[in-house]
Amino acid sequence: MEPDTNDGRRLRSGRSRRRIIEAMFELLREGDMTPSAVAVAERANVGMRTVFRHFEDMDSIYDEMTQEVGIAITPMLVAPYEATSWHGRLLECLDRRAVLYETVFPMKMCITLRRFQSDFLRQQHDRDVAYLRSALKTILPTEITSNRELFGAMEAALDFSTWRQLRQDQKRSVESAKKSIRLVLEGLVAGIEVD
Repeated sequence: MEPDTNDGRRLRSGRSRRRIIEAMFELLREGDMTPSAVAVAERANVGMRTVFRHFEDMDSIYDEMTQEVGIAITPMLVAPYEATSWHGRLLECLDRRAVLYETVFPMKMCITLRRFQSDFLRQQHDRDVAYLRSALKTILPTEITSNRELFGAMEAALDFSTWRQLRQDQKRSVESAKKSIRLVLEGLVAGIEVD
């Protein structure tokens, strides 16, 4: 019996699509925060026509990458906190954000930089910010979340931009960056005595 040529074509097509996504991830990890379709095609060892046969545009590639990253980080985001106090959960949130930011660093840098040229990436950025804001609100008492200035300062301390500045601009280790953010958070909540 002859092998189904459609199955072979589908397999090759799937491999090409996978190579394109992997090429994009590689380029981002290597520091190319705005890879072109040409660079992606060259890295994936496919033609430009193949890239755009699989993906309508560059945003379609980002969309698939975002979905993959989302699947990888969701277990960490939805895991219950071990700490029982809001203060303990806040410090645990910092530890989780450190792992999250290290995991998504290249992708997040790309989204941050390119969001001004892409509606898709701007919307993705806005969704990320809204999700992290909402997650932070769920672990803090109302006395903190209702204080706009205090909550805003806490959100800024835990934001990716702060993490990027410490890790990239200041070239700090993960532990050193966490210690700096912990100092800010501890300073913000000093003297707050709510259950």
